[in-house]
Amino acid sequence: MGDLEMRRATAQDLPTIVAMLADDPLGAQRESPDDLTPYLAALERLSADPNQHLMVAVRDGRVIGTLQLTIIPGLSRKGATRSIIEGVRIHADERGSGLGTQLIEWAIEESRRLDCQLVQLTSDSSRTDARRFYERLGFTASHVGFKLQF
Repeated sequence: MGDLEMRRATAQDLPTIVAMLADDPLGAQRESPDDLTPYLAALERLSADPNQHLMVAVRDGRVIGTLQLTIIPGLSRKGATRSIIEGVRIHADERGSGLGTQLIEWAIEESRRLDCQLVQLTSDSSRTDARRFYERLGFTASHVGFKLQF
């Protein structure tokens, strides 16, 4: 990854992470960068769970990308362990630089290292560019997803 460092996120990273999560039309509707309280509580829960990896990409001391990698042991697929990649975001001035590809490749390699047999991710159906991006990296749109919001 050259001059790029991947490390676990800390509380000091939260303002930048939340700003990246909010920096698109969907995120702007559901994120609240002005109140970090719920994000701090979430970071505590994530940090306490060894199957959760909230990561940041850092270059020259600056957080420029983030993702969450979740490891899920299971019974199906002969007891396969799978990973889920979520919350992939790249700082606006780094988009188009190849950083997104580097983040996903890191997550795939980390999944292999953790003995996962399957890597999954979802992307909102309105994010057509993201869908093309993931397909270019070898992911297939194989399932229909459902959500129940509370």
